[in-house]
Amino acid sequence: MLIKINGEEVDVADASTIQDVIDETNAPYTPGSIICLIKGKKELEKNIGKYKIKTNKGSIIIELDESEEAKPIVDVWKNQYEDFVDLDVRWSTSTEVAVGPIVTDLEPTSDEFKYFEGDVVLSLSSFSNESTHLIMLKENTTNVYSVPPYNKGIFARIIGGKKTLDNLTDDDKVTGIEPIIERSTSTDITSVSDLGTVLEEGNELYTYISFDINEDSPTCVEHFFSIIKDGRIKVSYDSDSFVGFYDLAGIDKPKEDTTQRTRGTITVRNTGVGVGRAYIYRENRVLTPNHTTVGKIVNGMEIIDIAKENDFITVQAEQQRLMLLNKTQKEASELLSQVGVEHMIDGIIDDDAIIVEQTPQHTIDILKEGQVITKAIKKEDLCTVKFVDNAPRSVRYFKYISGLLENPIGKIKVHFAVPGMHIVIFEGDKKLAKGLVPENNPVEKVVRGQIGITNMASKSAGLIGIRFEDNFDFGPTAETFEATNIIGDITSDYDHLEELKEGVEVYVTESDNES
Repeated sequence: MLIKINGEEVDVADASTIQDVIDETNAPYTPGSIICLIKGKKELEKNIGKYKIKTNKGSIIIELDESEEAKPIVDVWKNQYEDFVDLDVRWSTSTEVAVGPIVTDLEPTSDEFKYFEGDVVLSLSSFSNESTHLIMLKENTTNVYSVPPYNKGIFARIIGGKKTLDNLTDDDKVTGIEPIIERSTSTDITSVSDLGTVLEEGNELYTYISFDINEDSPTCVEHFFSIIKDGRIKVSYDSDSFVGFYDLAGIDKPKEDTTQRTRGTITVRNTGVGVGRAYIYRENRVLTPNHTTVGKIVNGMEIIDIAKENDFITVQAEQQRLMLLNKTQKEASELLSQVGVEHMIDGIIDDDAIIVEQTPQHTIDILKEGQVITKAIKKEDLCTVKFVDNAPRSVRYFKYISGLLENPIGKIKVHFAVPGMHIVIFEGDKKLAKGLVPENNPVEKVVRGQIGITNMASKSAGLIGIRFEDNFDFGPTAETFEATNIIGDITSDYDHLEELKEGVEVYVTESDNES
C-alpha cells in the first residue's frame, strides 16, 4: 500500500505499523516523541480555507466562501485547483482577469448577476464545462459569466495580492497554487505516540521537524541549538499562534536579525519578560524588534500544529551544529573535516584530550571563517558532577553560572581557597542568587565530595563550594546546614582541586552528559 512519510511517498506492506515504516525508511525519530498521523490528503485539505495563487508577477491570496450555497463550487475547486497550474492568463480587462480553461462537471446558467471587486468565480465560457475559467474581479460589474447554479459562481474572495492582480496581462501565467495551512487546518490531524498503530492506504506520517538557520543571527541560533537535547525539544507552552520552548528562559541574548514572523518562523526573545525563550509560529505575526529570527521550519510543520504542552518533538537542523566541547581532539578533527573546516589546536594536542573551549564559539561564525581553534585538557582534569533531582532551582543556578545550561562543558572560578581547610569556594552571582530558597539541606552531615551552594538564608548567597572531608556542622561553602543547598556529588577524581589557588578556572561537565 502507498503511504507518505515526511512528505515522501513509499510503498509498504499491508497492515504495516508506524514502527515498521520508521525502520524500513530510516526516518528520523527519537523515542518518546510525538508523531503526526494524517488519514490522507483530502482529510487535511477539507479544513483549508485559503489558497495562494502564484504567478510570474507575484502571488494572489484567496479565501474560500464558507456558505452552504457555495459548497458545490468550493468542492470543485478543492478537487481541481491544480488543473489551473501552468495555464496562461486568457484575458485581462479593467474589470477582470481570467485563467483557463479546464474541464469540470459543472452545468452553466445564462443568468446575469452583479459581482463585486474581489469576487472569485468559476465561469463556464461559451456555456461549456470544457471551457471552465477562473475569473478574478478587479472592479464591481454586472455580467453573464455562464456560472453554475450555485452562489452566482462565487467560491472565494481575494484577500491579498490585489496589486499583482492589477498587473497581470495575457502574457502572464499561473506558476503554482498551494493551500495555505494554518493552525485551524489541523484540527482533525492525530497526534500519536503508539508506534504499534497500524497504517492504512493513503495515510501520511511526520516523524520530525527540520529547520534552516538564519546566518545573520549566530548567537541566537546557537541558543536554539542548546535547547535541543538528545535530538528533541520539549514543548513548554502552546497557543493558537505559536509553540513555546522555555528551557533556557532568563538567559540574555542580543538583538540580531529581526524579520516578519510568518508561519514556521523560529525566534528567540531578546529583551523583556521571557528573554531567552524560543518560539515557533503557527500563524503569521507582525514584525517586532523583541524577537530575533533564528530560522525557518522546512519540514514537519504538521507536528508543530498538533504539539501540546510537555510533548517531545524530534528535531534536526539542515546545518549541523559545530559544538566541539566535551569531544576529544580526534572526534572534533573528524567532524570538522567532513564540513571542510580547518581544526587548529591551542595547547594539548593529544587525540584523547577533551575540548573545553572553542573559538569562534558559534556554528555560523565557524563556517564563515572556515576554521576553529580548540583548547583541550586531560580527561582526568575535567570535573564531572552528578546532580540531584530535589534541588531544581539550585542546580539551574549552577548550570547558568557555569555555562552548562547552553554547553556540554562549563567553568567556575575559584573564589577562596586556604590549604588545610578542606574546602574550595567558587564565585557566584549575588543578583541571580536572590531566588535561591533553601532546598535539599544537609541533615546529619555533609559527605566528602559533595558540591553545594549558599542559599538566600545567608548574605553570601550564591557561592559554590566543594568539601574534601565529611563534616557534621558546616556545608561545602562553610555555611550552616540551613544556609546550604546540596546540588550533587563530584564523580571524578577531585583531590587535586583542594590545591587550587584563587582565580583558577575549573572546567565542569555533567557526569552523564553525552558528548
